[in-house]
Amino acid sequence: MSYVTIDKTNFQGWANSYRISNGEVEAIVTGDVGPRIIRYGFVGGQNFFKEFSGQLGQSGEARWQPRGGHRLWFAPEDPVKTYAPDNGPVRIDVKDGVLEATAPVEPLTGLEKRIVVKMAGSGTHVEVVHQIRNAGEEPFQLAPWALTMLAQGGVGIHGFPPRGTHPEMLLPANPLVMWAFTNLSDARWKLLEKYLVLRQDPHNSVPQKLGSFNRDTWAAYLLNGELFVKSVRAEGDIASYPDCGCSFETFTNADFLELETLGPLTRLQPGQTVTHTERWAAHRGVHISLWDDAELDRVLAPLV
Repeated sequence: MSYVTIDKTNFQGWANSYRISNGEVEAIVTGDVGPRIIRYGFVGGQNFFKEFSGQLGQSGEARWQPRGGHRLWFAPEDPVKTYAPDNGPVRIDVKDGVLEATAPVEPLTGLEKRIVVKMAGSGTHVEVVHQIRNAGEEPFQLAPWALTMLAQGGVGIHGFPPRGTHPEMLLPANPLVMWAFTNLSDARWKLLEKYLVLRQDPHNSVPQKLGSFNRDTWAAYLLNGELFVKSVRAEGDIASYPDCGCSFETFTNADFLELETLGPLTRLQPGQTVTHTERWAAHRGVHISLWDDAELDRVLAPLV
């Protein structure tokens, strides 16, 4: 019978890190900065998440650091407030096999961010609960934004909502949102009928980004024959989501590829908390021989 263990560990120089594992997969949360989940993967295997080697084990910087891993932000993206530094210690609470990492209230925004990690006793499933509390004195309009920075050399995949035919389906199904720097002729993109595919290229430093909406939002990352999957149920109307109606966004540059999910915009009153929950899973022995709808259906349908 499998069970979950949570142990304090030193991860890449962060002495106050915590490892949660069921013997098959593990996640590591830093206690020296964050809140950040800096590792997720099979025990003894690769880290799906990007690690910025020059920033590992460091803390106390005056400005926000990429670092890698999985983090909690808020949208719409603000060049100052969204990038509030998360370079100091966080409070770690462990109870009944659940790990909570809570950052101090940000002086810049008045927000308190918390990530809660709940791992299944067996298998690879993890529930990641993101919470933002308005500890300030004024209302704050925001959408919770969960961003996972994936390691170099893989391929990101996002599923569109169910497709249909004309003229049976006349209303739009979902937005496809561009940024000013989006270039659909970039060879890293592949737009299919059912899927949006983005390849991470360590030799291409030009940023790319697209967004979309799916009521059952999911995204995956294929890295060296292993597949990371995260999903979230999008609640509310498309119009209530930030960035022209995005429940999902993906970004890449030479350093990493990011899979991002978003919640609806919320006017958070003082003392109120908004929650955004992702579900993760991992799969081994995943190989995609041809990047078309039929092959992705064959490989992904049993896994997503």
